[in-house]
Amino acid sequence: MKLKNFRKQFNLPLQFWIVTLIAFINSVSFTIIIPLLYPYAKQFGLNDFQASLLSTAYALPQFIGTPILGRLSDRLGRKPLLVISLLGTVLSGIVAAITPMAWLLYIARIFDGLTGGNTSIARAVVSDITTVEQRAKAFGIFGSVFRLGFVAGPALSYVAQQLPTIKGVTSLGMSFIVGAGIALFATILTIFFLPETLPAADKQQFQLSWRDFGFIKVFQSVARPKLGKLFVLTFLSGSTFTIFTFAFQPFVLEVLNQDAKTLAITFAVVGMLGFISQVVALDPLRRKFNLIDILFLALLTRGITFLLIPTFPYLTAFFIIIAVFGFVNSFPMPLIDSILSLNSTEREQGEVLGINASYLSISNAIGPPISGMLVSLGYKTPFWITGVLTILTACFAFTLKSDFKCEGNRE
Repeated sequence: MKLKNFRKQFNLPLQFWIVTLIAFINSVSFTIIIPLLYPYAKQFGLNDFQASLLSTAYALPQFIGTPILGRLSDRLGRKPLLVISLLGTVLSGIVAAITPMAWLLYIARIFDGLTGGNTSIARAVVSDITTVEQRAKAFGIFGSVFRLGFVAGPALSYVAQQLPTIKGVTSLGMSFIVGAGIALFATILTIFFLPETLPAADKQQFQLSWRDFGFIKVFQSVARPKLGKLFVLTFLSGSTFTIFTFAFQPFVLEVLNQDAKTLAITFAVVGMLGFISQVVALDPLRRKFNLIDILFLALLTRGITFLLIPTFPYLTAFFIIIAVFGFVNSFPMPLIDSILSLNSTEREQGEVLGINASYLSISNAIGPPISGMLVSLGYKTPFWITGVLTILTACFAFTLKSDFKCEGNRE
């Protein structure tokens, strides 16, 4: 009986497993460079604020490029756009690794962001090849496997830094080379093993209009009577998180006197704990408790950990606090997505979740430069400020409890 249930659980089309593997490999190629972006910027002589702009140089173009690539994949097919997107990662990784000039590093990051819509295209493939009954299960598996990349990527970054360097590439730059190689492997898989999933009848002539950018709809959505509050919540949660994500890198290097390898290990630990907690703990909690209550406690705990890190600036204390942070950090976004889904009609689901993802992209773009400016005031300053802001965000989330349907057993 258990074997039968197991087969039923994983009885999905072969193309699904291929595109899920491609998405996992791509997430590894992306996350492999996250732990080293700050120390790599320092090798170019950039200050803290300039280093923070390397994150914005990726996130802002990604916000612009992702809906365009998605629209084009609806017209020209999934496969060609997925290949183009992956090749963008390959090219930008090679350029970032070998360039001796900071401005070209920024160009590489911008180009990577503009072509960085491969995950949304992969999700479109999943929608193409699954039935309505299979879709929730398929996206659940897809999301879990994709998140595994956030564990494997930083761990592989540590390994890449141990590799023998090649001419013109530093030990940190080797992570860009390895990431480009991984993305190239994903490209080869796509070309030779992933068939086109968009029906030929649905393909259209190449065309692009301002509607494809969707910016106006995104910014107007905040005025929606109820859902607009959740979009604001996503923005606040994402912004405070990205302020922290950048700030803790110079904190580890300068206050705790560690190196880029420790950063890679820290990211890997946070990713692993987040994956475990989301798989093991989040679903049981969602079935038993009000989603807003869980969200409030997760954000509150996150804010408290932000305040504790500068209070106890010691390596042992840091890892204990980071372990607590890692356990709750993966909760907020899936919970917000669940609340949005519960309070949207069937026809609104895709649009609403897409708009919410756009607000997260905006927060990813503005959080790092704010953090870079705060770091210039002191390595501990961003933690105090984002800690207080995160606790206030938690309180804002709690005030929404009466506005939304958010009982876990209704999901």
